[in-house]
Amino acid sequence: MNHEGPLADVLRQRIIDGDFAPGSRLSESALAEQFDVSRNTLREAFRVLAEQGLVEHVPHRGVSVASPTIADVIDIYRARRVIECTALRQSEPEHPAVQLMRDALAEAEEHLPHEDWRRIGSANMAFHDAIVALADSARLARTYRDVAAELRLVFLEIDEPRSLHEPFVRRNRAVLTALLEQGPQAAADELERYLTASERSVLGAFARMGHA
Repeated sequence: MNHEGPLADVLRQRIIDGDFAPGSRLSESALAEQFDVSRNTLREAFRVLAEQGLVEHVPHRGVSVASPTIADVIDIYRARRVIECTALRQSEPEHPAVQLMRDALAEAEEHLPHEDWRRIGSANMAFHDAIVALADSARLARTYRDVAAELRLVFLEIDEPRSLHEPFVRRNRAVLTALLEQGPQAAADELERYLTASERSVLGAFARMGHA
């Protein structure tokens, strides 16, 4: 194969980058040829991605990129509140991951005037990865990695990058400011409000699209 890392990781990145739209069918023959792998290798990668909630096997139709439902959105945000708010509430403002939060926010703010929504979206996810890194738990980070990947699918489904990402940059700044000036509890409270507003925005977009 002409790429680095396991096939599942490569396909995962292609999916969350938007190369395959939510709901689109993944051609076994085309992908096996593209990556120069056997069908069995590809099926194993699909199995891993299905466990991560990124693809689904539809009988008689093959494998498709998952298309999140309203129930999925609610559960994703439930998981985010438990993981992110807890990590932030129990954090130390001197933790090295705080610098990662600063760096991710600076990158998002740098690209905001140019409306580079893909980079802004990636920087936004990096900010929240850094929040989880405050917990110093590799297992928690792995769990959140899957939640975040499903969240990217949600955002791709909506395809309203400005309405999704522009407010998030401002709210990320509020979370970081609260952490540095008022402490972990205030930051966690700010993040809780952020996630509530974000969930409401996503659910509103899903409702406008007629999603079940």
